Amino acid sequence: IFARFGVKVPKGKVCFSSKEAGTAAQEIGPGPFVVKVQVHAGGRGKGGGIRRAKDAKEIAQVAQELIGKRLVTPQTGAQGKPVSRVLVEQSFSFSRELYLGVTIDRKHGKAVVMGSSEGGVEIEEVSARSPEKIHQEVVDPAVGFQLFQGRRLALAMGLEGAQIAKGAATA
Repeated sequence: IFARFGVKVPKGKVCFSSKEAGTAAQEIGPGPFVVKVQVHAGGRGKGGGIRRAKDAKEIAQVAQELIGKRLVTPQTGAQGKPVSRVLVEQSFSFSRELYLGVTIDRKHGKAVVMGSSEGGVEIEEVSARSPEKIHQEVVDPAVGFQLFQGRRLALAMGLEGAQIAKGAATA
């Protein structure tokens, strides 16, 4: 969805077998890669569900280790969640991570766009530890997400200069 709206995203493919994962890595291009289990739970990295690999052979090996197993994270409890698929995608180095998400406020029947300068970690941890670092914009369904709301989120997340306009336009 992001790519359709001009947001740059890593090349990737959801795979259901280790063979498919190895083939996907070859199609994506040279490594390094990251393999992410596709389960509905936070804390996948801490549970071993996000792994790096240097080439297609290693991707296939990692996928073999993950697919068909159960991933246990703080959100899944001891029973874990079954892993039936993984996302294979390009891995990039980066200087910082941000968090941006959209959820539904069921009480008010509106979408809420949330952003934080504390990306790369479970947002629930940030919420408990530093709730002031999570910024929210309620979206009025009659008018949609507005540019000023994007600018406000971009500034709150610590974007600067030209990043503010880019962040506001893509949020």
